[in-house]
Amino acid sequence: MFEAILENVSQKVPIVHAITNYVTVNDCANIILASGGSPIMADNIYEVEEITSICHALVLNIGTLNDVLVESMVKAAKRANEIGNPVILDPVAVGASKLRTGTVNRLMEEVKFSVIRGNISEIKAIGLGTGSTKGVDADEADAVCADNLEATIEFAKKVSYRTGAIIAISGAIDIVTDDKNTYIIKNGHGMMAKVTGTGCMLTAVIGSYCGANKDNLLEATAAATAAMGLAGELAHTKLVQNDFGTSTYRTYIIDYMSQMNSKILNGGIKIESR
Repeated sequence: MFEAILENVSQKVPIVHAITNYVTVNDCANIILASGGSPIMADNIYEVEEITSICHALVLNIGTLNDVLVESMVKAAKRANEIGNPVILDPVAVGASKLRTGTVNRLMEEVKFSVIRGNISEIKAIGLGTGSTKGVDADEADAVCADNLEATIEFAKKVSYRTGAIIAISGAIDIVTDDKNTYIIKNGHGMMAKVTGTGCMLTAVIGSYCGANKDNLLEATAAATAAMGLAGELAHTKLVQNDFGTSTYRTYIIDYMSQMNSKILNGGIKIESR
């Protein structure tokens, strides 16, 4: 289904500039490499514009904020907008503090985002202006399930229309949508929530896939989401076979992402388009 998306990543080897949080920066760099891209993790305010200029996509992750980092994000994102590169936002724990909410509001005012990827609580905080984010995890009361799937899709479409960005909601059921078309993805494993940074890693993969597919961002985002989920499934199967734990699980996820191709993805993808 996504042969062209993966082929473009393989051929173009997109350079992804990721200004991300220091908790997961190494994992994000490794998953970009594993997905077929080339990472640059530069956040110094005096070089971010120059670095962005030589890249194919920009990923912003607000997981660990400080005043200088925010200014670096704004500078890099404005440069990415100028040269037509996709800009992907991971609004980690937006709604949990005034700093996080204020930072996202400023970024939304000053930057044109291509994709916003978060859990349902984070997307609700953006769409409604308030949220029930608890730390970096979604509130259980917000969880996407069969009963609220249609309502969640309609909400995500409205957020997409208002922001002009593709909305990617991660959870037991993943939703990737613009204001018209939607992909529902059911790949992944619950254990992924037990490893710090799998959401950040997904956002980084989206940066890689979008950087190589600038004219097809919706499908690129859906493909990245499915690939990351499938890597989590395959990694869990191997983990159970070897009776190892969460640290090894993270390594296996990166391993399987590095082996991902259209044959593997098409063989394991669980996706519905609307």
